[in-house]
Amino acid sequence: MKKYLILVKHSLPEIEEDLPANKWKLSVEGRVRTHQLAERLAHYQPEIVVSSEEPKAKETAEILASKSQLELHVVDGLHEHDRSNERYLSKPEFQASIQEFLQKPNRLVFGKETANQTHARFYRSVHSVLQAYPDKTIAIVAHGTVISLFVSRITGISDLLLWNELGLPSFVVIDMESHTLIARENVV
Repeated sequence: MKKYLILVKHSLPEIEEDLPANKWKLSVEGRVRTHQLAERLAHYQPEIVVSSEEPKAKETAEILASKSQLELHVVDGLHEHDRSNERYLSKPEFQASIQEFLQKPNRLVFGKETANQTHARFYRSVHSVLQAYPDKTIAIVAHGTVISLFVSRITGISDLLLWNELGLPSFVVIDMESHTLIARENVV
């Protein structure tokens, strides 16, 4: 079977407005959805699971790895765009902030990183994983913004469009040789 890169957006977190989003854990519903995600991913036969260090991604990855009896590795640099300095935003405020962030990739408009800085960090980490496991289909559990930036710059798909379409959880499958998007799926 051909080898792919599977980028998984973590499952539904328990939102705690007093904590930065990078500290959130999965909700009960998020854990249920992750079991459904594992069933959907089985078709692509992942051979290893790699995760961001953030709790919601790591918990998603732990369930996927356990259910599929795969190795799990936590890798630095796969975390979400750093917005730990931002207060909790309403959904419309958050969407507007992300839109500006993606439309002005060289400017620091939201959080502690520009879109270009965020992409560069995530790109380096993904490529270090690809180099470490060159003959494996890899599932990387990460976050919507970094996945959208990465996929858009490889395939030409709009990062904002993809960001808006990725559910909790969801995944994209990429053929890294041809830079082609093979699949895009939301679990719910």
